[in-house]
Amino acid sequence: MMKMLDQKAVRALSSISSLNMEAPEEAELCFPHINTSCRKTTGPYVETMLTYTVLSCITILTVILNLLVIISISHFKQLHTTTNLLLLSLAVADFLVGLLTMPLLLLNNEGCWFLGDIMCVVHYFFAFLVVSVSVGCMVLISVDRYIAICDPMFYTTRVTLTRVKLCVCLCWIFSGVHGSWILRDVLKQPDMYNTCYGNCVVVVSFAEALVDIIATFLGPILIIAVLYLRVFVVAVSQARAMRSHVAVVTVERSQTVKAMKSEIKAARTLGIVMIVFLLCSCPYYCFTVAAETNQVGASSSGIELWLMYSNSTFNPVIYVFFYPWFRKTIKHIFTLQILQPGSREVSVM
Repeated sequence: MMKMLDQKAVRALSSISSLNMEAPEEAELCFPHINTSCRKTTGPYVETMLTYTVLSCITILTVILNLLVIISISHFKQLHTTTNLLLLSLAVADFLVGLLTMPLLLLNNEGCWFLGDIMCVVHYFFAFLVVSVSVGCMVLISVDRYIAICDPMFYTTRVTLTRVKLCVCLCWIFSGVHGSWILRDVLKQPDMYNTCYGNCVVVVSFAEALVDIIATFLGPILIIAVLYLRVFVVAVSQARAMRSHVAVVTVERSQTVKAMKSEIKAARTLGIVMIVFLLCSCPYYCFTVAAETNQVGASSSGIELWLMYSNSTFNPVIYVFFYPWFRKTIKHIFTLQILQPGSREVSVM
């Protein structure tokens, strides 16, 4: 009798332990009531909360900074120039990265997607679109600065507002076509790469990844590097020419020193642009090259993808915070002076 009781007790304890073992497994499911649901990829609580906090701050900062750029350039008429139109397009693309791409990426950080297969494809399409537009605008800005510094006599005739608007429109159209071609299979069948319910995965073949690397990384890097190298050479030659023709006059010396400092500052800014873009983009594209196929959804929570998106956070700092007029427009925005009549005509240059 005692043996029978012992056996029953052992069975009861084993059944309780098995239930305790199964409970956490069900809690780890994205959809606990669905057997085919994906499992959450959560880490320690403190580490998870710290990650969410940091990434959320990056997202909010990206939205705020780029929104300030958009409001500044759109509101003040004095800033309606060809160069600022390119900055505006860049800010819109980076703003969409912070408003749409980063939050959805943060939502999928635990490996669970709750918005359905169609929204999954839309999410990745917008990710390809805004990143391509951001890179394209950087190329257009480098071309604009190249013409302004290396060929200033013909700048106003070659770089017109109509041509810049056309280039911006073509940049957005090309980026949309590029994203549609990369995602052409999943656009037809959104769940073709999903292995479980609640999964959001896009698989890019090696050929498609190679085209993407050339179009959004290697090609732009080559163009920007060549143009900025030419700009640097012209800036140095101009500075030397001014130094050789300067008479021994205090005023002219001070003007030369100011010109030299301006050229050095411009060269330093261009160097920062290149370095930050490389640092933000290289890890992701190196990962893409290393894999025969790039399973985007599987690595979407990785640091390399967040680092690439964080370039949208740095862009307004690099391209706009170096301009004195931006500090003035920020003051007008935060003090609500832009709501006053005639604020669009205020001089901020």
